[in-house]
Amino acid sequence: MRQLSDQGVLLEFRPVGNSVKVSAIGQNTGTEVSIVGPHNAAESDLREAVIRKLKYVLEKKR
Repeated sequence: MRQLSDQGVLLEFRPVGNSVKVSAIGQNTGTEVSIVGPHNAAESDLREAVIRKLKYVLEKKR
């Protein structure tokens, strides 16, 4: 999978009712992905999941 450390990732956490929508945007590519998780999930778990999804999407674009 492509390394994201050299390009940077912007993360956004938005509460939506009993859920949290987490968006990740690759700074160099402009690729955006999002996930929705429970409001009581650990922020680190949500961060890992959305970054994993971003890596997956970027790899598929190669």
